[in-house]
Amino acid sequence: MIESTRSTRREFLKASSLAGVAIGFPTIIPARVLGADAPSKKINILQIGCGRIGRDMDMPGILRQDAARLVAVCDLDSLRLTDAKNLVEGHYKKRDIGLAAATYGDYREALQHPDIDAVSVSTPDHWHAEPVIAAALLGKDIYVQKPLTMTLKEGREVSDVVRKQKCMFQIGSQQRSGAQFRIACEMVRSGRIGKLHTVRIGLPSDPSGGSVEEIPVPPNFNYAMWLGSTPVAPYTADRTHAQGPDLKSRYRARPGWLRIEDYCLGMITGWGSHHVDIAHWGMDTELTGPISIEGKAEFPKTGLWNVHGPYHIEMKYANDTTVIIDHKFPNGVRFEGSDGWIFVTRGGERVTASDPILKGAASKSLQASKPEILSTPLGASDVHLHESPNGDHHLDWITSMQTRKPAVTSAEVAHRSTSACMIGWISMKLGRKLTWDSEKEEFKDDDMANSMRSRAQRAPYGIDNMKK
Repeated sequence: MIESTRSTRREFLKASSLAGVAIGFPTIIPARVLGADAPSKKINILQIGCGRIGRDMDMPGILRQDAARLVAVCDLDSLRLTDAKNLVEGHYKKRDIGLAAATYGDYREALQHPDIDAVSVSTPDHWHAEPVIAAALLGKDIYVQKPLTMTLKEGREVSDVVRKQKCMFQIGSQQRSGAQFRIACEMVRSGRIGKLHTVRIGLPSDPSGGSVEEIPVPPNFNYAMWLGSTPVAPYTADRTHAQGPDLKSRYRARPGWLRIEDYCLGMITGWGSHHVDIAHWGMDTELTGPISIEGKAEFPKTGLWNVHGPYHIEMKYANDTTVIIDHKFPNGVRFEGSDGWIFVTRGGERVTASDPILKGAASKSLQASKPEILSTPLGASDVHLHESPNGDHHLDWITSMQTRKPAVTSAEVAHRSTSACMIGWISMKLGRKLTWDSEKEEFKDDDMANSMRSRAQRAPYGIDNMKK
């Protein structure tokens, strides 16, 4: 790396061992290279995964940030890749910014480019840990969609690597940047409802079904790599994501991989990582977890989709609080204390077209048993939590990278909220009560449960097969 902070882009590329691959890349200088005197202080971001969440949430969230530039896109589906490139270049063209977005079919190649400051990872759940760790080891800052990982083992390693590399990190738990969720947690932690004793979390559930009939792999899709570290399986569109010429309808449809346990654990982590994260924030248990868990669920016996259906989970925490998660509860988080309750939800807000919308009284985003619980302003001695600028989750990440101060979520906080969901999933799968040691991150006297903290990884993919 060159030493002079006033070096030109040509000098930088000449000095870099990767200068050859920079041909044709957007002529934007990474701010970290040229420091305070950089002609461009824009943060250059690589988008990994350009499907439903990437295209509808994370890419728009980055594109609206003036301090950042989305300079490269990566996807295993070439149709999605072309669409993402067109989206990026069309956006910047409207702003009179000439930028030719680089395209990649393999994130490993994309990460080697010296101009990339940060990555946004919007891949299926089984493809979270590997690119996140790879990016962290290269010193890139990271935004990754929730849930953090597929297994407890992966989560611990991701958190440790991100902390060691001192990467600025944000996870897609955008509820943390929503004012109503922050206010609810501030009120609970400031004692507005008295001593907290119960938290009730309502999550959706998934249907069974899905075609198991094998069909040819589309020529535009690298299915072999998409499977990653999971077992080899016959291709069907219901296993991955919809194909077809109508891109808008393809992105609108909820992909089948969300309903298959090889790639996602179901709503317990899909939505659970959102609401359990808020529960932890309000309970002040962000860096720990439950001490006991008891869950039950119905699992499909036929069809391709095998994630859980109806479920009920109860988790006890060391602070004498019980967290109850049930598909019958309204979608949201209800904190119950000795002097009242607070219920918080997204209300009518939708992130994706498939998100549930509450109706009637439950649709109000912030409610309390007594008006004064919410109407009385917080005092100087009350708890004041991290407030994302403009309530913008992606801006919070951008600001973190600029200031080198933590964003509203850390990798460890993300790991702990995801862990609680996974512990609940293990209990549901086993159908019995479990005892959890959150410090050692292991179940007490239960070899079967402990074996489920990780899973076999098919080479050459998976974090176990990475060179670190």
